Amino acid sequence: MAVALRALLRPARAPAPARLLLRAPARLSSAGTQFQYLVVEKKGAKQNVGVIQLNRPKALNALCDGLVNEMNQALDFFEKDPDVGAIVITGSEKAFAAGADIKEMQNRTFQECYGGNFLAHWNRVSLVRKPVIAAVNGYALGGGCELAMMCDIIYAGEKAQFGQPEILLGTIPGAGGTQRLTRAVGKSLAMEMVLTGDRISAQEAKEAGLVSKIYPVEKLLEEAISCGEKIAGNSKLVTTMAKEAVNAAFEMTLTEGNKMEKRLFHATFATVSIGAAPQAACLESDCCMDRAPELLCLSQDDRKEGMAAFVEKRKANFTDH
Repeated sequence: MAVALRALLRPARAPAPARLLLRAPARLSSAGTQFQYLVVEKKGAKQNVGVIQLNRPKALNALCDGLVNEMNQALDFFEKDPDVGAIVITGSEKAFAAGADIKEMQNRTFQECYGGNFLAHWNRVSLVRKPVIAAVNGYALGGGCELAMMCDIIYAGEKAQFGQPEILLGTIPGAGGTQRLTRAVGKSLAMEMVLTGDRISAQEAKEAGLVSKIYPVEKLLEEAISCGEKIAGNSKLVTTMAKEAVNAAFEMTLTEGNKMEKRLFHATFATVSIGAAPQAACLESDCCMDRAPELLCLSQDDRKEGMAAFVEKRKANFTDH
């Protein structure tokens, strides 16, 4: 949730607005799709990394309803694109996203927020099955910090700042700030940030476990795309299973999480053919429980290829089968 923070940020000249469209070859339709608040394209040597750039420079990428809806549309497109193996979300060098659009929400009532489940559609990022990397330069405050935390990996530029300053506006985070931040950095630091509105630097965020790596401002997006390429070069099916297993650690007990991990691990050894029913032995071992049969049927080839390539000392050629 949270914060455009015009009163909290010193005024600065905004960069000239960029052309907002979905660039080839990443097209949602044959005619292409224009966006008002985003630049969307595919990057990487194999065009296998989807990049979503928030592009509302005059508002420091404040997350208005239109921007969030467009981002969800772009995420849906990349989720369905079989060539894309990872997604990068970024902003400008000055601001990843300075928060929610306060002008847009300031006159809302409790009935409107509660009855309409306000901000529910912000959660789409956390539901994407493909890995999502946040490349954060500049301000990631309020809703911007929450957006970054919905991603699977956070890379930060050297001048990035993270914060949940909603308390300064007489409200609290509403898109996961109190929950994800506490899980990432621990209760004490999360409490300090949420109750004071103070920000932390990129270095402090890395030391606290919120950020994976820090890069020079001008190299950040390049490095995030490079990480996306590494991920996209692995089996997309097995990558989805790995992401699911890691995310389960935040929702399950250790015993339940280990059980789920074991089932997913066993699933990579499934020996069924595409379109066939899982074998009785597989079902009896519980590895198919709660898992879609088609996932089991498709994962086994890449596991065989990966292990064979290791034994034969060559690069694996994953086919997502």
